[in-house]
Amino acid sequence: MKAIALKIQNYFLALTSPLGGGALFLIAFFDSSFLSLPEVNDVLIIALSIKDPDKMLYYCTMTTAGSILGCLALFSVGRKGGQVLLRKRFAEDKIQKVARWYSRYGVFAVMIPSILPPPTPFKIFVLFAGVFRISIGKFVFAIALGRGFRYFLEGFLAVKYGEAAKDYMHQNYPYIALSVVAVLVISAAAFFLFRRHRAAKLRASSAQRAH
Repeated sequence: MKAIALKIQNYFLALTSPLGGGALFLIAFFDSSFLSLPEVNDVLIIALSIKDPDKMLYYCTMTTAGSILGCLALFSVGRKGGQVLLRKRFAEDKIQKVARWYSRYGVFAVMIPSILPPPTPFKIFVLFAGVFRISIGKFVFAIALGRGFRYFLEGFLAVKYGEAAKDYMHQNYPYIALSVVAVLVISAAAFFLFRRHRAAKLRASSAQRAH
């Protein structure tokens, strides 16, 4: 298995030689849209950042941009015909349940899966976001924050720790991601509780004025 992974890594590394950051952009675009290239982006960012630390920010930016545009392509599919696809694959009660989730939590329903490592089924959340018509601005913000966090962290670790960054990410990223997700969930809960409290306070104030 490691031999196959190494061959795949070497193939894509060879592809980056003539295309540079453009290759990272294209790979991230296709991986986030219509193909599945698990962890290729991560491996390339680490390998290229070790090789050329001065270009780390450039590599991470190109990969994040490619991922954003790839997600937007899949998002647009969800907007145009995703309802038909969802009804073929999922029961109506499940679709409605997810719809309520998106209606309630919006941007967090996309941001959290974008941070989590494989094998998180990230693309289905992107497709659902299009179907349930999440604001494009909020969608892009969620993907940029989630994917950007992951890729720039990898680039930073690659520059700081070299080859050891690969093992570090494999061993620790799930815990890092879960910690970040926990912070986001707590922040979201606090935000929604504050908003609910404020709305109740405004209603009570309006009722008092009416009397």
